[in-house]
Amino acid sequence: MTLKTEVLTLIAMTPTPTPTGIDTGGLADFLRAFFAPLFLVVVSVVALFFLFTREITRFVQFLILAVAIGVIFYVPNIIEVTAKAIAGALGIR
Repeated sequence: MTLKTEVLTLIAMTPTPTPTGIDTGGLADFLRAFFAPLFLVVVSVVALFFLFTREITRFVQFLILAVAIGVIFYVPNIIEVTAKAIAGALGIR
């Protein structure tokens, strides 16, 4: 065996270091699954309050705001896609 093959064999045998740190792969899914039902309950209670007090204008305003926030909760990668679109519109790569 030559020195080159010996060195390549030793390089191939050296273990790669294990990654240290917290695995956040499923964090967004966990938070979405945890806070989404809570969000729906709060929206329902507040919407019922506005309907029972007959404040239709505030109910419609609240409903529009709740739908906008709900899209952020339920649509995956919406923040990343929106940020990339805004950056592209501004000419930032």
